[in-house]
Amino acid sequence: MSTSRLFRGDFVHTPSLGSVEILRDYILRTNEKGYIDHFAPASLPESQSISAIRRPTLIPTGSFMVPTFCDLHLHAPQFMYQGTGLHLELMKWLDEYAFKAEEKLDGDLTLAEKVYTRLIQRLIMNGTGAVMLFGTIRTETNLLLARLAQEECPIRAFVGKLSMDISSRPTYVEATAEKSLAAAGDFCDRCIDMIRSLPEHMQLVEPVLTPRFVPTCSPALLSGLGGLSEQKHVRIQSHMAEAHDQVQCVREERGEEDMDVFLHSNLLTSRTVQAHCTFLSPEDLRRLAATGAAVAHCPLSNAYFSAEPFRLREALDAGVRVGLGTDIAGGYSIDIMDAMRHAVTVSRMREGARIRASANKERSRTDEDYGKPLFIDWKEALYLATRGGALALGLPEGCGTFAVGAPLDAQWSTGEGVGELDFFDLGDKLWDLTLDMVEKWWCLGTTQNRVGVWVQGTNVCWQAKGERPDEKSTSNSATDEG
Repeated sequence: MSTSRLFRGDFVHTPSLGSVEILRDYILRTNEKGYIDHFAPASLPESQSISAIRRPTLIPTGSFMVPTFCDLHLHAPQFMYQGTGLHLELMKWLDEYAFKAEEKLDGDLTLAEKVYTRLIQRLIMNGTGAVMLFGTIRTETNLLLARLAQEECPIRAFVGKLSMDISSRPTYVEATAEKSLAAAGDFCDRCIDMIRSLPEHMQLVEPVLTPRFVPTCSPALLSGLGGLSEQKHVRIQSHMAEAHDQVQCVREERGEEDMDVFLHSNLLTSRTVQAHCTFLSPEDLRRLAATGAAVAHCPLSNAYFSAEPFRLREALDAGVRVGLGTDIAGGYSIDIMDAMRHAVTVSRMREGARIRASANKERSRTDEDYGKPLFIDWKEALYLATRGGALALGLPEGCGTFAVGAPLDAQWSTGEGVGELDFFDLGDKLWDLTLDMVEKWWCLGTTQNRVGVWVQGTNVCWQAKGERPDEKSTSNSATDEG
């Protein structure tokens, strides 16, 4: 349960795309429910009065608070074989790795608990405070995942029970569309019942309707899930226009594009997050923006399984809500900092291709307007990982920023001499946090630079590490607010 927190130090956030604010020497206080009720410069009279009554935990020079990361796309059971099997095409990879792993966890809840506990611990240690999870087809396995995320290592988790009535693996499939729909509805009801008795601010877990993707779902199942989402007002997640072989499969079997199938099934709404979307044209992205659906951009797994990069700049310009995803295990890194870096790298490569095509007066699929740059920078990537992801997930008001009324979802990052962060030109001067220093953290920071992680005002690092705050030395100032 949260208790009131009080911090003094530097804070960094991205309230809008491309804008990074460094708020130096601020006082931040939360109430007992974990919501920020004071955030202002320490020099102001009200801040001084607050500090006079209670000693704040000091964020030392060289350290700062930044909002927690949002991971919009992760396959929880696939964490078991993270970093393997990436030599295959998508559809073959699903047969040889994904379905097997998911079926194995559905048949062994002890193993599932071990895998899922470690997964959530790893997420917290990497600064992720909110995550949208694909699960398996068995209800009990997904309820286990939801319980662990709510109780054992508290994290904002959107848990999806897979719906799939078509499969290349006969032992891993739901018998009919009707039974699949009934199971999806039952999971949603039981997941909601699990947290219903908790105070609203402590309800961190939500169910998500999760058609795996078009090739594994009959038209009846897809349209039924669309109706179920509208009836229960439950969120939706899936994969859309992901890979060349998958897109061709849908065209051959359904006679239309992925996006049209989802549209006809009422599965593209403001409650929807679609992963990948690499084969959407600029016009498709404008259509997608009109539906209100969001995109989970997974640059690392796209490099392995899609023949095209995602049109990120075009999506942002079209008004599509976009966040980042790790796509474990199609992507091998669970660290959203890697996803940010890969997003920038891919965008720079797209921009290089655009420049070359323009110079050679060639027509390129990368853009309709050769005069418009396609790259994003680190500031925009940090926005996608924090505020942008929070908006895409529909998190509580203010999430992804530091503002009065927002929950304290934050990570404490430390700098000089920790991990790979070295600064050689400070001399004896008092540390003054600059954009260059934040950029260096963005490029080189690791888990070594993370002192604490707070979700709804509670420091969840202790749960992630299997420790209690009083088991740590009080020489680490983060323990004062543990």
